[in-house]
Amino acid sequence: MAAIAAPLNFQNDRSIKTMSRILVVDDDLAVRELIEITLHQAGYEVLSAADGKTAVEIAQKEKPDLVLLDVRLPVLDGYQACKQITSDPMTKHVPVVFVSARGQIEEIQMGLSAGAVDYFVKPFSTELLKKRIQELLITYH
Repeated sequence: MAAIAAPLNFQNDRSIKTMSRILVVDDDLAVRELIEITLHQAGYEVLSAADGKTAVEIAQKEKPDLVLLDVRLPVLDGYQACKQITSDPMTKHVPVVFVSARGQIEEIQMGLSAGAVDYFVKPFSTELLKKRIQELLITYH
């Protein structure tokens, strides 16, 4: 009798999530904590930063699997942080996703031009964000 393999269900695949480390960068503590809690509950390991300079340093040291990055950040803005992360040989493979209240088409284009692979506009659906993160982790890893 042949064994029947269960179809892959990425929504419930804990192995992808538990191996994945996500860097959350936002200077707004409430937003950062909302994303952190959402991702922890989904089974991800979460790193965090409140400014662009610290984000770049953490990305270089910890090499996360994905970065969620706000645009408006102190010390080093999100666009500059994204350029540094995506141009560094040690982190250029790490997908960066902007999560920002700045939703004008020009700003989205600037984010994508800086090296981001996606751009979410605040307010956002945490369910859609989790789904997109999962898709990107599968695509890039």
